[in-house]
Amino acid sequence: MAKNTKIHRILAFLRHRFTSWNTTGEGIHSPYLFYLVRFILRDENTFYSFREIERRRALMLCSEEELEVVDFGSAGSPEGKLVHRRVCDIAKTHLERPQVAQVLFRIVHFLGQNEKRPLEIIELGTSLGITTAYLAMPSSKNRVMTLEGSEAVLQKAQSNWKALKLENIQWAQGNIDDTLYIYAREGLDLAYVDANHTYEATKRYVDYLLPRMNEKGIIAIDDIHYSEEMERAWQEIQQDPRVTTSMDLYDLGLLFVDPHYLKRHYKIRI
Repeated sequence: MAKNTKIHRILAFLRHRFTSWNTTGEGIHSPYLFYLVRFILRDENTFYSFREIERRRALMLCSEEELEVVDFGSAGSPEGKLVHRRVCDIAKTHLERPQVAQVLFRIVHFLGQNEKRPLEIIELGTSLGITTAYLAMPSSKNRVMTLEGSEAVLQKAQSNWKALKLENIQWAQGNIDDTLYIYAREGLDLAYVDANHTYEATKRYVDYLLPRMNEKGIIAIDDIHYSEEMERAWQEIQQDPRVTTSMDLYDLGLLFVDPHYLKRHYKIRI
């Protein structure tokens, strides 16, 4: 990570720390969103499956296996850039933190309880499949479609899902700039964006996903404070008229499209 990026992330963290609410839902007018914040985002109970998934993460963090990875995010070309990376290095730099991945698990669990039907979930950026497992574990009836650029990384993710006995995950390998437009269905309940961390790509992905979300659907964007251009994308996305409410959790940005919500932006400490 470049020095300027590190400095930016430190300053962004401090800004969020001092301007966010350490809230249990106070000040949120929608009863639905109040419940989501108070009982879901700030829930500290451990689900039975967390330990199983974290064992797989631990194995990835210790693996010295080297993979031939196609990197589309920083390559600057549709063909991508071929690089060699150790599994442990990918795990250290690309996997979502357990606390954040578990927030996603709780959101999926919450949506499933409210909708009382199988959910449609899409993930942009599979990596080693640990966060995918958190998305898939709440219910075997949910359908999780995950998109990954590198075949070798996707194969490692598949081995993790097999070990966890997850059979409700479908995948597509290739440049997400292409596969998103093939595999993103209508009526999505949750879209998790953790792919190309650039202004242009983030804006384009969200623009395509917004009209495909269910009324109670949520778009979760990873690393909204990763860089100045990611912050700029996040600030502009909040203003999109199709977004009614947004929540800045620092690691994640959540977008809500329910037209019954007031246009509000919340900074919340989890």
